[in-house]
Amino acid sequence: MFGSNDIHTITEFSRRPAEHLKRLTASKRPEMYTHNGKPSVVIQDAESYERMAELAEYADSILKIRKALAEEGRALESFTSEFERSMGISS
Repeated sequence: MFGSNDIHTITEFSRRPAEHLKRLTASKRPEMYTHNGKPSVVIQDAESYERMAELAEYADSILKIRKALAEEGRALESFTSEFERSMGISS
């Protein structure tokens, strides 16, 4: 996901933040920033982040739907009959 051009140090960022922000906005790609040689944070432009968050939410919804469809359900008639009996509703 991260190429060598997408990895920078926090020191580089702190020395020239405007340059980094301009590149982030133009490229629409996330960049990883390291601290003491280890990955520390990922920064990306707001528009790309919002799109990524929407896609993650959509994917989560699909997974929940697939899980619900895979579960063995109960016949509607069986549920309705039991519910009506328990609530004192006559059909």
